[in-house]
Amino acid sequence: MNIESTNDKIPTTPAITYSECYQQCFCSDNLELMKTIESNTVDLIYCDILYGTGRKFADYQDLKPIRSEIENHYIPRIKEMHRILKPTGSIYLQMDYRISHWIRCLMDDIFNYKNYIQSIYWKYNAGGKYNDKFKTVTDEILFYSKTENKCFYPERVMIPHHPDTYRRIKGYANAGITININGKQRENLWDFNAVKKGNYTKINPEYLNYATQKPKALIETIIKASSNEGDLVADFYLGSGTTAEVCKDLNRNFIGCDINPRAVEITLKRLNDARS
Repeated sequence: MNIESTNDKIPTTPAITYSECYQQCFCSDNLELMKTIESNTVDLIYCDILYGTGRKFADYQDLKPIRSEIENHYIPRIKEMHRILKPTGSIYLQMDYRISHWIRCLMDDIFNYKNYIQSIYWKYNAGGKYNDKFKTVTDEILFYSKTENKCFYPERVMIPHHPDTYRRIKGYANAGITININGKQRENLWDFNAVKKGNYTKINPEYLNYATQKPKALIETIIKASSNEGDLVADFYLGSGTTAEVCKDLNRNFIGCDINPRAVEITLKRLNDARS
């Protein structure tokens, strides 16, 4: 299958330009919103997309795990993501095993195989028991750039050394050995706890009672590594608004949307609370 991106050079008269995107959240179909955004505008896209489980969650109806349905939904949207992303920009799409192989094919065709950077695996804590397979405890995040000139700062998201390791390494550094005492480089397996209600004695302070809510630490890692202060970050599957709040915390501009009014309501409350 050969899928071409929309042409980034086609003149547009967008309704939304870069200067208008500071902390903007819309209740909208994401395809319709993206069509109004100026080409080559966004520095970073992160989306926790629909996973193709076929389930009816409390807050949204997921797509069915049918290839034609997945392609019909994502091809026009990924084309728009490519169009609005800056040449120095990156895109991270999060999903699980149900559709990652299909999305990878679409991304290769639209963003170009050579701009595939890597797959990142988020390991979360999960309950449950399976008798017919190994327990699944990872999501996959596909990381692509638009060109080879992407912005990327791995030194910002180093994993701190254990105190004992730090003392030992500091001794090595003092002895003249070249070694980074600030931490070790992050690998592509990320271990962050999922956002859950917890037990009766300890409630996760991030918990908002929104299905599939993602932890701030996960998205902070992406935003720090692939954007700078003042850059424009977009999330077109807004959900509980974690990306918007992290952008506020990290002094990034933000634009995003969700077709679910409750998602936008929760996001706006998080932003207002962050300002107070």
